[in-house]
Amino acid sequence: MMIKRLLLKNWKNFSSVDISFQSRMFIVGPNASGKSNFLDVFRFLHDISKQGGSLFDALERRGGISKLRCLAARTNSQIEIEVHIEEPGETPVNWIYRLGINRQPHGKHDPCVSYEIVIKNGETILSRPDVDDLKDETLLSQTHLEQTSANGKFRVLASFLSDIRYFHIVPQLIRHPQAFTGPNLPDDPYGRNFLELLAKTPENTRNSRLKNIEKRLRILVPHLTELSFTTDKFGIPHLEARYEHWRPRAGKQQEEQFSDGTLRLIGLLWSLLEPRDSPLLLEEPELSLNTAIVRELPKIMYELDKATRRKRQVFISTHSADLIWDKSISAEEVIILKPGNESSEAVLASCNTEIRGLLESGFPISDIILQYTAPESMKQAYLEEFFHV
Repeated sequence: MMIKRLLLKNWKNFSSVDISFQSRMFIVGPNASGKSNFLDVFRFLHDISKQGGSLFDALERRGGISKLRCLAARTNSQIEIEVHIEEPGETPVNWIYRLGINRQPHGKHDPCVSYEIVIKNGETILSRPDVDDLKDETLLSQTHLEQTSANGKFRVLASFLSDIRYFHIVPQLIRHPQAFTGPNLPDDPYGRNFLELLAKTPENTRNSRLKNIEKRLRILVPHLTELSFTTDKFGIPHLEARYEHWRPRAGKQQEEQFSDGTLRLIGLLWSLLEPRDSPLLLEEPELSLNTAIVRELPKIMYELDKATRRKRQVFISTHSADLIWDKSISAEEVIILKPGNESSEAVLASCNTEIRGLLESGFPISDIILQYTAPESMKQAYLEEFFHV
């Protein structure tokens, strides 16, 4: 399945969004333009629909409805999310899920579902508020997306959204998980329990994936010749790497000695090899990586997608022009965020006539995007350098 289109109203940085998607999307923009908030709408839908999830918890984790609502929301304070999803097959199925959220009427401050609609191939199979909701408005504190007793007709949609994965490895959490006290975050988005995840993976599957990762690390990480999984005498899981220049001493390193870039690469490659059909959300995967490696990431993602025999959708936020340097990346795959006084604008690079003209003139998209993602105060300097003014 694949998300084909997203429409938003009053979501965080964005007063209005209408974007169509490809199987991979690169999200670019200046600092504070809303890249993380753009990705968070998919995490929000995941938090509602996952096992044990709910609208209430998804809102609470984000500080409540007032923290979600765009500053520009005045005449219409309702938050609206609409996703169009295509389910492949001999006869593809087109789903539309619409959700409106607002505070309850009559002066109450609790959030409620102002509307929830599910459309399958043009036929409306859910439309709320319904008769039951009008009799008991407390029912509107929950979506049908989160209720297995109510989503039977569109459970495939709920399962797809619940399986959305956000993964952004923080190397320090892998090296020293005990040093970070407090409860684990749901879904472990930053990799604190990454080694435990490896330990729980069936041995044959784990070894196969690590061999696949090792194959690429031998190219990307100097002198690395072997990557393996092991446990110490206390049963604690570890990653081990052997390096060619240490071979005379049979030297190995464990994860606490790995560089930040190596740990991030391992986490990224593992997440790409997971057998999931739902979207993967990657935030600045270029961190700690050499420029040459960053330029190879789109190619590696394509190769691993083929290796898993799945067409997994990937959303990537980035500050790196090197990540979109690959000539295979089209303007339809790049979303440009532009911050305004009260809200940000999100547009496809292909919808900008100036960008299209520059691409047709032979300029690489990575160079073109720089002038559109620079802060306004720096933009003139970029334009002068780019056009040799």
